[in-house]
Amino acid sequence: MKNTVGFLILSFALFACSSDDSQNARLEIRLTDAPGDYEQVNVDIQGIEIHTENGDVASGWKSLNVENGVYNLLELTNGMDTLLATIELPAGKISQVRLLLGQNNSVKIDGKVLPMATPSAHQSGLKLNVHADLLEGITYKMLLDFDAARSVVNTGAGSFNLKPVIRSITEATSGAIKGEVNPAESLPAVFALAGADTVATTYADSTGKFLLRGVPAGTYTVSIDAKEGYSDYQESDVNVTVGSVTDIGTISLQ
Repeated sequence: MKNTVGFLILSFALFACSSDDSQNARLEIRLTDAPGDYEQVNVDIQGIEIHTENGDVASGWKSLNVENGVYNLLELTNGMDTLLATIELPAGKISQVRLLLGQNNSVKIDGKVLPMATPSAHQSGLKLNVHADLLEGITYKMLLDFDAARSVVNTGAGSFNLKPVIRSITEATSGAIKGEVNPAESLPAVFALAGADTVATTYADSTGKFLLRGVPAGTYTVSIDAKEGYSDYQESDVNVTVGSVTDIGTISLQ
């Protein structure tokens, strides 16, 4: 398996990504809807922020790179959803999410598209309590479940307000594999293999520890490809479950 040039290139690439985010979780924020008795419910989403500290201190808020624009909620019913944002963030707690709305909101009834006024407080940020714990190496999905029927308020005379009613659901969508290689000087590349397919890769850090992140549920072979002078290693039948980190312990190389 030794190919010195290829191994050095791979090692550099894996080290560059693993050293920065090995303690991170991955969070996807998606939008879905409970059906309402309208032809369209169009919501203008301009930003999303998450809070990662206790309380409501300003330093705890992080802005996400959002696919902002107008979304027809009624296209996102019956199990359908759409990706709004993805973020890598340190493992730990998320306490709140804040949804920033624009003014281009509307409802379609009997073929007519009617504007919906949006309270200024919601434009500056609609806060939702989350209180989710994120583990390092795990990918999570946060579903913003928008209740269109309860969010559209008919004020009379053909006038409508948007007063969002949303619940958040956070769930893990992957697992992870961690372990330690001894000696750390072997500087191995580590692979999760499903048959001939490589599902995840990483690189052991300076202490020999590694974390294979975002691994789907299943059974894998963990392959250790050490630098010249050390033996390679494979461990088969490594089981991964959603929301858990499988620890394969310390692997000693000759």
